[in-house]
Amino acid sequence: MTTTRDELMARLWPASRRYLASYVLFNQAVADHLGMHPTDVQCLNLLTLEDGPVTTGRIAELTGLTSGSATRLVDRLEKAGLVARQRDRADRRRVLVAVLPEALERFGEVWRELSTDWVAAFAEDSENELAFLLRHMNRTVELGHRQVARLATLGSSEPEKSREA
Repeated sequence: MTTTRDELMARLWPASRRYLASYVLFNQAVADHLGMHPTDVQCLNLLTLEDGPVTTGRIAELTGLTSGSATRLVDRLEKAGLVARQRDRADRRRVLVAVLPEALERFGEVWRELSTDWVAAFAEDSENELAFLLRHMNRTVELGHRQVARLATLGSSEPEKSREA
């Protein structure tokens, strides 16, 4: 018996919800392990993927936070000794946020520990399957950014404080 597209789509919805919940709970476990807030972990993660120090505005773009929430996030990361603010050498008016080497080492330790299982999870996948997964992950990231922006335009019935990181 062949599974139809409609049947697959019906199964995809609950599977995607489980997948997302699994990742959120994993992120919480990593944050707990590091003694950090989950948003702070992901901000640090995103900062390590950038080519260098970035503005707080860029952090707001990366995280989907308001500029005020991004500033408070940077304040927390700076207080925790994970990032430092520095003047942009090209434009002294701009302040950049840089991940500190000690934070990179601490953060990297956890990811190195977990990476063995990550590599093993994909060990049997072909190059075509890996390419498909990469396309899927990139599309999902783009969709997530669009949905965050969409939710921001819809507003919230919750107090402003509940949406802050």
